[in-house]
Amino acid sequence: MTSQETTGDRQAESRRYSLVPLADQGVLVDCGETIDVETNRWIDAAARAVNAAAIAGVTGVVPTYRSLTVEYDSTTTTQDTLTTRLDALLATLTVASRRYRRFHVPVVYGGEYGLDFDDFCRRHALSREEVIALHTAPDYRVFMIGFMPGFAYLGGLEAQLHTPRRDSPRTRTPAGSISVGGQQTAVSSVEAPSGWHLLGRTPVRTFDPQREPPILIEAGDSVRFEAIDEARFRALQADPDWQPAWEWMS
Repeated sequence: MTSQETTGDRQAESRRYSLVPLADQGVLVDCGETIDVETNRWIDAAARAVNAAAIAGVTGVVPTYRSLTVEYDSTTTTQDTLTTRLDALLATLTVASRRYRRFHVPVVYGGEYGLDFDDFCRRHALSREEVIALHTAPDYRVFMIGFMPGFAYLGGLEAQLHTPRRDSPRTRTPAGSISVGGQQTAVSSVEAPSGWHLLGRTPVRTFDPQREPPILIEAGDSVRFEAIDEARFRALQADPDWQPAWEWMS
């Protein structure tokens, strides 16, 4: 395992990381346990730099909140060679501002679409309108895509809405569920188990294997929620050509 400190043009202090072997098919770039925007921006920049470098033998790059897995073909390169190459690349990494997409994600809150919404309001002693206003206020950063294809983990949830996960996870939650777990909120992609609190649902499908690209929203993008009523939800859901609006941001 090696460690290296690097400084990017948007870093206030040096960035410490470790390069950790993953069996004989990967190397983990690990930035520790802290989850924050600056760490996530560094990981995003690292992922893009590795992709741009087109390192021989690299077969995949998987960014998370505060780590990056670099997968490789052991018949093409060795772990030592890849580790040395990554160390040299990351030692000079700069984290520059870049354009990203801001998606407008419509949500119908409560009722059959958000089974935990009323309890969520009572738990925080907030009205329906106050919860919706707080949840739709931020521009959320997409910290990572994971758990299921297209499942978007979002950072930036208002502190008033931070909520421990449910004591009893559900074995099935609908595709498009908008939920809160801990300090995060998320857009689910497909029907799946979940221990998060279901606040609403969106007609947006962040994963569609028939679409190109199949995953709509990427790490580093942002999401802005917009409240809609049930009639609007059903109309958008029934439109096979509908896609959420988005614009470039920087």
